[in-house]
Amino acid sequence: MSSPATTRKTPVKAAIASFMGSAVEYYDFFLFGSAAALIFPVVFFPSGDQAALVMSFATFGFAYIARPFGAVILGHFGDRIGRQKVLMFTLLMMGVSTFIIGCLPGFAQIGWFAPVLLVLCRLLQGLSAAGEQAGASSLTLEHAPDDRRAFFTSWTLTGTQGGQILAALIFIPVVALPDDIKFTWGWRIPFWLSAVVVLVAYFIRRSLHETPAFEEAKAAGTIARMPLIPLLRDHWRDVVRVICCAFIAAVSTVFGNLALAYGKEVGLAESLTLWLVVVANIFALGTQPLFGRLADRIGRKPVFVYGALSSAVLMPFYMLSMSSGNTILIFVLAVLTFSFGYAAANAVWPSFYAEMFSTRVRFSGMAIGTQLGFLLAGFAPSIVTALGGVAPGGWIVISIFTAVVALVAAGSALTARETKAVPTDELGLKPAAAASVPA
Repeated sequence: MSSPATTRKTPVKAAIASFMGSAVEYYDFFLFGSAAALIFPVVFFPSGDQAALVMSFATFGFAYIARPFGAVILGHFGDRIGRQKVLMFTLLMMGVSTFIIGCLPGFAQIGWFAPVLLVLCRLLQGLSAAGEQAGASSLTLEHAPDDRRAFFTSWTLTGTQGGQILAALIFIPVVALPDDIKFTWGWRIPFWLSAVVVLVAYFIRRSLHETPAFEEAKAAGTIARMPLIPLLRDHWRDVVRVICCAFIAAVSTVFGNLALAYGKEVGLAESLTLWLVVVANIFALGTQPLFGRLADRIGRKPVFVYGALSSAVLMPFYMLSMSSGNTILIFVLAVLTFSFGYAAANAVWPSFYAEMFSTRVRFSGMAIGTQLGFLLAGFAPSIVTALGGVAPGGWIVISIFTAVVALVAAGSALTARETKAVPTDELGLKPAAAASVPA
């Protein structure tokens, strides 16, 4: 029997640690996305034209190739040695790789070696991000009370919005610099600043102890030696379900990265497109915890499905507004699309996905399922750009792409079991096994 110390839940502290860790990780991750749209085509590629933009967006996508491999590795150790230790590792890896990006020479200095080095750093970012959200969500969920799991885990993804806000705010003055400064040393400053925010998050996260559920499983000797084996044997349907649901993340990369390039194409100032991201994410800081509260009351499935379908409905109106010349309308539709549409699915998926798996495979199941699904999100800007999504009239391509991924995610979610009323220690268990778990 575990001691009281090992079973003590600290949901608020866990939520804060997850928020801060995710904010740092995704400050670095979204910073790369903004630079891929606005800076890297000039700095790391020879032409600076549409072909360079496609290649630049492809470097953004390379992180998503690394993420499934990172999910297997980090998921294994997260389920073997604990969530907290792995989360400390992912935080440091992301910070180091982002700082190095700020030090890289450009195409003018070393030719094609410049984008090669950029891709290598991006792969390290992908390995790190593979474990961050799954680990933070698992850690927060296992610290949370049964009736507030969706609310507390929503702060993990709210942290990603905080990271994106910080990245955009720091990047706005950079894009306003004269070209001779912006494309030489000016763009490097936000990447170097990642070292500061990593240190802040490191000291917050290091004080958080391991989850009660993991400690109890460890004390009972039920930790899986090879979590991948029971995961694929007992939860393969849930892994496939999470992969398809995770397609919804493509809405975020379309909104946060591809729309920057499209807005520039139709005549919007670069600073204005970045402010769209900032304002929409500021509103999401408030709406996502509310969607989490709602999911604790009415269930994960209806909130997630609403978020997916509303994204499909609102995206074409948002994209069309960019060429309207009406700045207020653009901002209103940006907030509606992201903060009151997509944010519903974004807030709920940490609990929705995590609750499909038992404690012994939760980290692995979430990490592998989400990262395979996120592959589409990673290459969405490059794919849609190649299909003409950044050309005049490209809003049609962007809207169709968004609708397809949203419908796949919503349809997959409808096949899942509703888990809002399932006790934490019975999550991921078959009904017969759950009945045998002592109260």
